[in-house]
Amino acid sequence: MLEIKNLHASVDNTEILHGIDLTVNPGEIHAIMGPNGSGKSTLAQVLSGHEAYEITQGEVIYQGQDLLELSPDERAIAGVFLAFQYPVEIPGVNSAYFLRTALNAIHKAKGEDEVDAVDFLALLREKLQLVEMDEKFLSRPVNQGFSGGEKKRHEILQMAVLDPVLSILDETDSGLDIDALRIVSNGVNTLHSPNKASIVITHYQRLLNYIVPDFVHVILNGRIVRSGDKSLALELEEKGYDWIKKEHSPEAVTA
Repeated sequence: MLEIKNLHASVDNTEILHGIDLTVNPGEIHAIMGPNGSGKSTLAQVLSGHEAYEITQGEVIYQGQDLLELSPDERAIAGVFLAFQYPVEIPGVNSAYFLRTALNAIHKAKGEDEVDAVDFLALLREKLQLVEMDEKFLSRPVNQGFSGGEKKRHEILQMAVLDPVLSILDETDSGLDIDALRIVSNGVNTLHSPNKASIVITHYQRLLNYIVPDFVHVILNGRIVRSGDKSLALELEEKGYDWIKKEHSPEAVTA
């Protein structure tokens, strides 16, 4: 589904990604971990098409097409979804209008019929139950006045409505209490299927108790330096990142 080869990316003439290699197949959940500033969120932004990042080398193939040649809108239409670490507020645009407009834009781009208001409301009510959100949120401006947990649940609500093929969750667990973490994780797990894939970016192993990954990767200095199964996340929880940093320090590499 997704093949990242030797991906280099920079922002403001500073290279952040120094050669990312990653293969994600349908049905898989990949967790990306690493210390602050290692390039985790940069990878998420690059995959979603953030214009601030310049691709200087490498390629990203998504379902047989060059993802890097697609605009952010085209990526969304192709089924790529990014749940933001810091969801933005959209004053004056209520959630129901926002979600219906986004869904119908995808339908229109695919040559499919738009969803009428009645059918959309029925769909939305069903998805609201998944993330345990009150229907009153539909009439409120997107994320405006929402708590941290409500913003993250709204991200998963978007994911449920838009039904993406590849979901990228950028530190979705940050700022969540245990109840909100459970709700968000349950939503992600319920939406997962054999023909979909997820990339879960996180600092902490606790999220992976709820969203169990098939693979765990550690990014350090813009490269994936270690991969394993869920046990690697447990090892990181116990030891931290210092042991990996030592293994990949210039002194260790040249020794």
